[in-house]
Amino acid sequence: MVRIIKVLVVLAMLGFIGLTGYAYLADLSPTASEVKLPVTLHAD
Repeated sequence: MVRIIKVLVVLAMLGFIGLTGYAYLADLSPTASEVKLPVTLHAD
């Protein structure tokens, strides 16, 4: 039983390290685009 817990802890640590590495090394910047929408103003 202890062996299974150790394996799960090691897998969780490897997953966390992999996720952290992906977040730092991957290109996660959003793409910029210009949006033009007509606006109707109701000034009374």
